Amino acid sequence: MIRKCIFLGLAFYFSQIYLALAQVGMEVVPRGGRSMGMGNSSTSLTDAYAIFNNPAGLSGIQHSQVFFGYDHRLNLSELTTLSAGFIQAKEKFTYGLATSRFGGALFNQHLVGAAIANQLGITNLGMKVSYLQTAMEGFGTGGSWLIDFGGIAELTPHLFFAAHIFNLTRSNYGGKSWDRIPTIVKSGISFRPSEKVMTNVEVEKDILHPAILKVGIEYNFYQKLWGRVGMNNQPQQLFFGIGCTGKRLAFDYAMTQHPRLGSTHHFSMNYQLSKE
Repeated sequence: MIRKCIFLGLAFYFSQIYLALAQVGMEVVPRGGRSMGMGNSSTSLTDAYAIFNNPAGLSGIQHSQVFFGYDHRLNLSELTTLSAGFIQAKEKFTYGLATSRFGGALFNQHLVGAAIANQLGITNLGMKVSYLQTAMEGFGTGGSWLIDFGGIAELTPHLFFAAHIFNLTRSNYGGKSWDRIPTIVKSGISFRPSEKVMTNVEVEKDILHPAILKVGIEYNFYQKLWGRVGMNNQPQQLFFGIGCTGKRLAFDYAMTQHPRLGSTHHFSMNYQLSKE
């Protein structure tokens, strides 16, 4: 019993530290090594992990695929997130199913969601409906339905504007809790002067906390090999990442180091189900 209380206290303590620093809940931590390598300036990205980061990005996917992600934060297994999903690309619409799990036996969160995206002229629009379940030993389990909505607009062939809102319904954690799940609004621009270079500048705002500035750069420095770097100001962090894309398989890795709490590593993999 004493051991369980100690573990529960430590898990709660470290999760509260991380929540205070990141200003968002674990349920809205961006997914995908590509995103993290660019400082999580991910609102304008069109890849499979857009189902978590901005569902409008799914409409840029040309081929159906499956994906898997592993996020290990601050060298603690209790702060690990696993994610997986399936994206089906159709002629008019793109559909996605995804799930993720954060935490350990004493505290954990499960998120399951379904998304749909479509392109209308120069604008991509996407919406996702999710169910989030939060469980803490000794406090019970609660769950709520959430809605995401986002858009990406091609202003010029080289300049894009993107916006996304998470938890549009301002749902709470369910059960006996009256605490609301964070409502997060993100918007930013993406400058792509060539197929080899992308620069993203993004602002993220929790309605209850100060805004976060995110900057990310992606560069294709050798055929199918990509390098990435990013920066956040709340807290001040640098991010680094690499990616490798094959004919059907893509692999991404990213990491960041916090000066006091330790390092975070993110691995993700995509497998394309249909040929080029």
